Amino acid sequence: MSSLHAFAVNDELILADDFPTKLSEFTFFDDASAQVPSEGVIPYELISTLFSDYTYKQRWVYVPNNKKAEYKEDWVFDFPVGSVLIKTFYYLYDERNPKLGKNLLETRLLIRKEDQWHAVSYAWNKEQSEAFIKKAGKTIKTSWIDQFGEVKSVRYRVPNKNQCKECHAANDIVTPIGPKARNLNKVYAYDEGSFNQLTYWINKEFIETTPLEIVSPVDWTNEDLDLDSRVRSYLDINCGHCHAPTGSANSTGLYLHLNENRDTHLGIFKKPVATGRGSGGFLYSIVPGKPEESIMLYRMISKDPGIMMPESGKSLMHEEAIVMIKDWISSM
Repeated sequence: MSSLHAFAVNDELILADDFPTKLSEFTFFDDASAQVPSEGVIPYELISTLFSDYTYKQRWVYVPNNKKAEYKEDWVFDFPVGSVLIKTFYYLYDERNPKLGKNLLETRLLIRKEDQWHAVSYAWNKEQSEAFIKKAGKTIKTSWIDQFGEVKSVRYRVPNKNQCKECHAANDIVTPIGPKARNLNKVYAYDEGSFNQLTYWINKEFIETTPLEIVSPVDWTNEDLDLDSRVRSYLDINCGHCHAPTGSANSTGLYLHLNENRDTHLGIFKKPVATGRGSGGFLYSIVPGKPEESIMLYRMISKDPGIMMPESGKSLMHEEAIVMIKDWISSM
């Protein structure tokens, strides 16, 4: 982060009853177009990230002065009132040359108010100078050039408030997904040097402390790592927030969070709770050695809204993950 900051975060606006029309009113950024954060807004990364139609993401966290987030085992930090999680979704114009810049699509906020967390989305204008609130959501038709020189087109969907809750819910209450201690347990290159993010948060007095030993996921994109570890890490961040005892898909009995170790709850020879188009006529979530007969893979491949998983926020298949899951089931 820059040592010279033009703005301080607007704490009063964070706790106001209504959201402002423009993202800039919060003053989370010294330079919003360049995504340069204001003082006290700290960037962070997750070890493995959620797939969102091949978008890139930048994340920041803000905790008010003299307040700290509390560590929770196997759960997101308990952030104090006035905290904000900030996430910008973007495509590179050309993945072969990142210097050509970013196409900013949307900045999502999770704001910890007095009663609970509140979600709100801001879509960036074509000039990339400002992001405006989109309570009803928005569809952005855009494209980018991938690393192989192919033009990829997408109908990117900015979610409405109800769609945010489809994923960001635990026990039917809006909650963050990513900032668990185990997901942050990695080194990040800050302007002042490279540090483990948890250590950095402690030094910045955002958190008090964390256990010395934390079982963390792995970067699922690292093909040098064990296949099972990669898959379990991918399923944890992409599916485990809903497919968990506290998640919106808890009634399915299919639990895909990192700590689940019961074969049936992981889907192996598990029959679906409700049959229908979502099952594709198959009998089990996972049939070891037979990915072509496994409901999990069938739903990952589909782009039919009545079949696909996840149920929203997806218009493109995650081809690399599909190959990985297929290999994983085949190897069982």
